[in-house]
Amino acid sequence: MKTKRICIYAKDIQRITGKSEKTGYRILDNIRKRLGKEPHQFVTIKEFADFAGFAPEEVKEYIYD
Repeated sequence: MKTKRICIYAKDIQRITGKSEKTGYRILDNIRKRLGKEPHQFVTIKEFADFAGFAPEEVKEYIYD
């Protein structure tokens, strides 16, 4: 059984968007700022999907495959 996770990382954002990993970190920082999260807190798949305008199921396809 594959392990599922709830958080998203910069490398995942790189795979989904085709942007660089550094841009993935910037996107995560922007999401944290918008949501009022601290720098050490994780960003969930749902939070990223809402920010980017994707359905969470679409994002999960790229992460779990």
